[in-house]
Amino acid sequence: MARGKIQIKKIENSTNRQVTYSKRRNGLFKKANELTVLCDAKVSIIMVSCTEKLHEYISPSVTTKQFFDQYQKASGIDLWSSHYEVLLLPSC
Repeated sequence: MARGKIQIKKIENSTNRQVTYSKRRNGLFKKANELTVLCDAKVSIIMVSCTEKLHEYISPSVTTKQFFDQYQKASGIDLWSSHYEVLLLPSC
């Protein structure tokens, strides 16, 4: 039996929001790992929670620097230019 769809909107209760974030983060990282193993893909995920905790996943076969260097080369964007020095994170 299929699960019902939920409405995607901000969870107002901070405890429920944090629990949902943790569960979905773990699920996302598991899927990223599966992509890495099954498809030999290089995957990098960087997340900052509402509590400003940093969470990251990167494929074991690549370093963060190698990943971003490859991204820069493919996209033609210089991530280290002064244009990207200040990034503002949205408030929760």
